[in-house]
Amino acid sequence: MRRDENCGETQGYIGELTKKERASATIEKYAREIERLQSFLAGREPEKELLLEYRQRLCGENQRPQTVNGKISAINGYLKSIGHAECCLQLLRVQRSAFVDEDRELSQAEYERLLAAAQDRKRLRLRLVIETICATGIRVSELRCITAEAVRAGRAQIRLKGKIRVILLPKQLRKKLDRYIREKGIREGAVFCTRSGRPLDRSNIWRDMKRLAKQARVSESKVFPHNLRHLFARIYFALEKNLAHLADILGHSSIETTRIYVSVSEREHQKTLAKMKLVI
Repeated sequence: MRRDENCGETQGYIGELTKKERASATIEKYAREIERLQSFLAGREPEKELLLEYRQRLCGENQRPQTVNGKISAINGYLKSIGHAECCLQLLRVQRSAFVDEDRELSQAEYERLLAAAQDRKRLRLRLVIETICATGIRVSELRCITAEAVRAGRAQIRLKGKIRVILLPKQLRKKLDRYIREKGIREGAVFCTRSGRPLDRSNIWRDMKRLAKQARVSESKVFPHNLRHLFARIYFALEKNLAHLADILGHSSIETTRIYVSVSEREHQKTLAKMKLVI
């Protein structure tokens, strides 16, 4: 009986996330975490002592603290949903790093190598996807908002989590996309679609980018859609130094989130320290 209850509680929680307009990828991730928790509980009621043991297990899986906190957030939301708010777990305390991880930071030179590797006609769509995300700073989930209508208007309206923002398409990108939709006969709707006509999703793009990384001789750990958004943020901030405006462009509710995007590498910080010439 308890298993059926778990299933019903999980579906109820998923329904709440859907009503809150959480991204589909987030909902899928939260659902997986709840399934893992229920497997650990094995039919037992969620009690604080058991949940503390589960958090300790998560910490022992050699995952980044931010990853563990993401799992805990999913669990806490679920506990509140089923009436066990008193069992919610505290997040791990994490000091924000002053430097970005260079092993995951995509440079502009590496970005250009990716584009060069996608020059052939068979990879035209992938190249334009990469350029569109990197030139606008949109999330991969927002790529479906790049429509034929948006290309003609030179701007796209992004709707996410009940919020609306407008992003501008650079003139050069707009020309490329306009040529693409004319060749493909796309008159309305999403520019980037599968053969069946459905908008490309994260998994399609992720897989194709990983393949491209090998050909471009760029570390696969650096090549994923969200890293293009980070590259846009770093280059924009280096030119404009306007964190508040960048937060608006990226659709961040908090500037603290935007600060993470524009963190510099240790190598760049060393260059700045050398320019200061304070050791004589």
